[in-house]
Amino acid sequence: MLYIYRSKDSKMTLLLCLIFSFLFSVNAQERNQIIVGANQLENYLPFLEEKRVAIVANQTSMVGDVHLVDTLLYSGVVVVKAFAPEHGFRGKTDAGAKVNDEIDQKTGIPIISLYGKHKKPSKADLSGVDLVIFDIQDVGARFYTYISTLHYVMEACAENNIPLLVLDRPNPNGHYVDGPILDTAFRSFVGMHPVPVVHGMTVAEYAQMINGEYWLQDSVQCDLSWVSCHNYSHDNSYDLPVKPSPNLPNAQSIAWYPSLCFFEGTDVSVGRGTQKQFQIVGSPYLNEVSIQFTPISSDGARYPKHENKLCFGWDLSSQKAPKGIHLDYILDAHKEYQEVDRVFFNSFFDKLAGGETLRIQIESGWTSLQIKETWKYGLDSFKIIRNKYLIYP
Repeated sequence: MLYIYRSKDSKMTLLLCLIFSFLFSVNAQERNQIIVGANQLENYLPFLEEKRVAIVANQTSMVGDVHLVDTLLYSGVVVVKAFAPEHGFRGKTDAGAKVNDEIDQKTGIPIISLYGKHKKPSKADLSGVDLVIFDIQDVGARFYTYISTLHYVMEACAENNIPLLVLDRPNPNGHYVDGPILDTAFRSFVGMHPVPVVHGMTVAEYAQMINGEYWLQDSVQCDLSWVSCHNYSHDNSYDLPVKPSPNLPNAQSIAWYPSLCFFEGTDVSVGRGTQKQFQIVGSPYLNEVSIQFTPISSDGARYPKHENKLCFGWDLSSQKAPKGIHLDYILDAHKEYQEVDRVFFNSFFDKLAGGETLRIQIESGWTSLQIKETWKYGLDSFKIIRNKYLIYP
């Protein structure tokens, strides 16, 4: 836990924050605990003095038990505005729902939505900003939109000659790389880059790759720096202290998310509107398997798929997630839909899959092993690129 003492003297507050941060880091280092970038105040607060700072943040942007915005303000940093990704600054908005601009009630800082009228900060948005900080917990899947927000923030910073500082956090799915490589003809906000579904990189590593592979518009490059995590490697398991979005409530849902998110492009529910989001799958048109559930409208899941209908399916809440994309459930569900002559896929599936190939393979009756064999060449090529940008072993 990190305690922040607020003083009227900003330099005294800064000094106290640095001391507390140093003591916290030393104590955590001795216990061999992972220390995220945001908790290493001593490594970045001195560079924020006399700068007007904007922060890309949400509910995961914590320094111990204190939000990053509050921590920086208590430290005397001039925070002029914040930018909010999908789900909003407090992380309570439904998936895909528009996020509006607002004023943070606690601090009075304007919050500009990057999931509303535009997804890229405008020149006006960045007026009066000397440096942008990006501190959002990602889950390591291509279709999780925080890395798409990262892309547009990097692009805007590059075009306006503003440096970007990433406060890095571990990737809870960083221990493997799997899935089809995105076909850039199917580029969208749920997949902007030619990477697999599970890329196995932290946000700072991914930002380096965006820069190094010249993926920003007109091949511009961002003035990028980062504070890396201590005691982290890609073999570490990491249980997130704050849920990253309304429908990823725990480690089990995060582990299954890369495999089950494909169902979002089908008629099958992934448990939105229940207490087991991304841990159960089902629909009214599947044979009764291991679970029955009824999705209901709730905070973070307004108008869920098959709302108020009894669904039948599979409960994965206590089943260990595989180290890799698991396709058996979607293959089985598709087969059952064929038997009852129901439409299975919707137009979103190809965007999630990063192309039409996976859908065609499923419709053609391919097995999981046959499908995954076609990913091998792309994954091997991607791993060579990925290795250039890894910060952690």
